[in-house]
Amino acid sequence: MVRELTEEAMKERFDYLLFSAGASVSRHFAPIAASVGTTVVDNSSAFRMDPEIPLVVPEINGDILKGYRGIIANPNCSTIQMVLSLYTVHREFGISKIVVTTFQSVSGAGRKGINELMAQIDGQEETIHFPRKIHLNVIPLIGEIKEGFSTEEWKMINETRKILDDPSIEVFPTTVRVPVIYGHSESIYVETRKPFESEENLKKVLQKAEDVVVKDEIITPLEVAGSDLVYISRLRVVKSNVFMFWNVADNVRVGAATNAVRILKMHMEMKG
Repeated sequence: MVRELTEEAMKERFDYLLFSAGASVSRHFAPIAASVGTTVVDNSSAFRMDPEIPLVVPEINGDILKGYRGIIANPNCSTIQMVLSLYTVHREFGISKIVVTTFQSVSGAGRKGINELMAQIDGQEETIHFPRKIHLNVIPLIGEIKEGFSTEEWKMINETRKILDDPSIEVFPTTVRVPVIYGHSESIYVETRKPFESEENLKKVLQKAEDVVVKDEIITPLEVAGSDLVYISRLRVVKSNVFMFWNVADNVRVGAATNAVRILKMHMEMKG
């Protein structure tokens, strides 16, 4: 059933509302819903950095939902898949620095992003939603530049620190749009505070991460489309406290819908 979104509708008491309509809509309507006791899971950037609102990846910090009612923020897609692959490493060895370059699919910009790529494949040259033509190209800018980094890059910096509960982690991202329909990829360099000593030991810790798969063969976005898992491949140990890897996940599922549903399910279980 489709209903008009109104303030009066938000004053109805629901168990849960899932918001995925953009930050401005969320800022207006989510607080109204929360004020009457509805638990809101919001997929926009509106509340992610609000210190009073939990930013949740259930496998990592879902425990903060216990006893909580109100707005719950769903993180940025590229952040979710990165922290899922790194949280066990951070718990075991501590992470001091992350350097990440993303290769983000056009679906990260919504249906309009997919439509623009497909139109350009069909021969149309018009560029509306991306800063440059995306077909047969890569664009090293997602969002607007603010103090040197793009808005997408600032999300990865600030959200990673909040989710891992460690403001001292240095995060240096470069976010890039690529002509792929579904699936974000990331090339990640990590420095740990304590040595992990060997690739075998590091791999064991990575494999402990929930909903993460470590593979020896290379993994590309085509293989992960439709999956609810994050895939690590091309693992390379540089030093006893430095490693690099390739990280891939379906951004529409793992990076958005799946995480939101996992938040809802965990919250329900905690409430009994």
